[in-house]
Parts: sequence; structure tokens; C-alpha cells
Amino acid sequence: MTLQLLEAAGAQADDQTGLEGSVAARRALTSGDIDMYWEYTGTAWLSYLQNDEAITDPERQYEAVKKADLAKEDIEWLEPAPFDNTYAIAVREDAGEPLDGVETISDLADLAQSDPDALTFCVGPEFAQRADGLPGLLDAYGFEVPSDNISTVGDAIVYKEVGSGEQCNFGSVFATDGKIGANSLRVLEDDQRFFAVYNPALNVRAEVLEQNPQLAELFNPLAASLETEKMQEMNTAVDAEGELPEDVARQYLEENGFLAG
Repeated sequence: MTLQLLEAAGAQADDQTGLEGSVAARRALTSGDIDMYWEYTGTAWLSYLQNDEAITDPERQYEAVKKADLAKEDIEWLEPAPFDNTYAIAVREDAGEPLDGVETISDLADLAQSDPDALTFCVGPEFAQRADGLPGLLDAYGFEVPSDNISTVGDAIVYKEVGSGEQCNFGSVFATDGKIGANSLRVLEDDQRFFAVYNPALNVRAEVLEQNPQLAELFNPLAASLETEKMQEMNTAVDAEGELPEDVARQYLEENGFLAG
């Protein structure tokens, strides 16, 4: 969407969306190798600005990260989108005993005591290491998972592995991912509200925004339109129905009046 809107506005956009992972994208932005990319408020607050505790109120989280990132890194945050792509823990819907009684993440702590062999996890590489991922989750909820019960796999692979139940019963997922429904998974309630708020906003180097203030006029309305249900629908179109991301993006922009059809 960002590339298509920039090009429609007459900009020459250099596509660097192949960067591998959040850390690489953030490093590229702070070093000046790229001018902008979308980041999540919770990721920046906890991982890059290295705060110990999440702010669970979305507006307060956004204002805090916006102020801190500008002061520390000269990064401007445009307006955030309302959808929250927080991390979540999922299990397959037809798991059966003893997993069908697991409704909350606190229930995992009980399972660790009653049936530790059933507590098997597939997690993405970043989730396995990040403070707002598995290490922090286990600490916050007060239970342990043997290292042999944790498999680190590609984020996209987690959904299939949890859906089949062959390698793991639980997995790290993203709340707006269409693969949750496509693989018949259900999300556990984060009953202690560990996971941070992950509202995305376009991050722009302050120098670039100062030279191109029209970027805010271009992207703030787009961000305001991106609700959770809409993101789930678009992700499902790509992940489950095989449509190309650029086609789904253009269709959304055209249907919502951001691009001429």
C-alpha cells in the first residue's frame, strides 16, 4: 500500500520490503539506508527503546513511543492504525483432552504442573528471544517450559505445526493473521495482559518528514482506515486464498478511495 500510494503521488519509491525481520528494518531506518517503514508501538517501546513494562492503553502507548523515539533517534511516528497485531498463543480447535480445557495463558501454568509433556511450543525466531516474547511471557505467568519442548521455526510454519499437532500443541501467532482461521486454531486469552499493544504506524526519519510534510496527509487517512477485521480479511486473501499481496493492497486502496480504479 505504501509503495502504491507513493508512486501514485509521483514519488520514486525504492522497494526495500525484502529486509529480513524487524531488527534489520529498524537498523536500516536509524542508519539512513531507508526513509520509512511501518513499525508497531509495542515493538519499539519494549525492544528498541528498551523499556521494561508495556503500556496497555493504546493511546498512551503511542504518545509515549512517539515522544521518546523522536528525542532519541530523530524518528517521527505518523498516526497509528487502530488494528492491534499483538502476539498471541494459539492451540488447535480440536485438540481434545487435556488441551480443550486450556482457555487462558494462565491455564498453561496449570498444565505445566499436571501434564508437562503436553506443554510443547512452536515459536518464531524473534518471539523466542524478545523480551515481549516467550522469555517475558514465561516470567510474567510464572511457569517454565523445558527447552526440549520448544521448537523454533519460521513464523509462517508455526500455524501449520500447531494445526497438525505433530510437533507442538501451542504456538506464537499474530492476532490479525489469516492463518489462524485457515488452520483451525483458537487464541488463548492473555488474562494477565502481558502482551503489549501493537498498533502500527509509519515511521519516517525526521529529516525526510520535514522535507516532505505531505507524507502525513497521504498516510494518516490510510492508517485510520486499517481496522482489525479488514486486516484479517486481507491476510486471509493472501495466506489462505493465494492472492498476491500487491493485488490485495491495490484492491483495498481502490475500494476505499485512496487510488483511482
